[in-house]
Amino acid sequence: MTTLEPGDTLTLECPKITRTVLALYAGASGDHNPVHIDTDACQAVGIDDVFAHGMLSMAYLGRLLTDWVPQERIKSCEVRFSAITPVNSTPICTGTVAGVENGLARLDLTVTLPDGTVTLRGAAVVTANLPTT
Repeated sequence: MTTLEPGDTLTLECPKITRTVLALYAGASGDHNPVHIDTDACQAVGIDDVFAHGMLSMAYLGRLLTDWVPQERIKSCEVRFSAITPVNSTPICTGTVAGVENGLARLDLTVTLPDGTVTLRGAAVVTANLPTT
């Protein structure tokens, strides 16, 4: 049986958030908001440069979870965006088992930049035990 225990931690080092990554994600997601792909549009509204889509960071958290447990074990996932992810940054996703009760594990989730800035905080609930075949 695969079991999650309090304190278990998993990390995912995301690839560098390049302009190419942002353009590809914009195309894949249909989110062509200029703040994610157009430096001139950013500067026109007082933002120095483009930054990552929040949902791109959330997608990386999804990958973190599915690298850890099969998708069918994920019961819920919620996040709160707390800071932007600048172009050329390399976020790190972390999940830590906060507790296990009644067969469910509660996970604390974060996406953090190398300078320590937390860009997303969240939580997930997954099935803690899965019989192996």
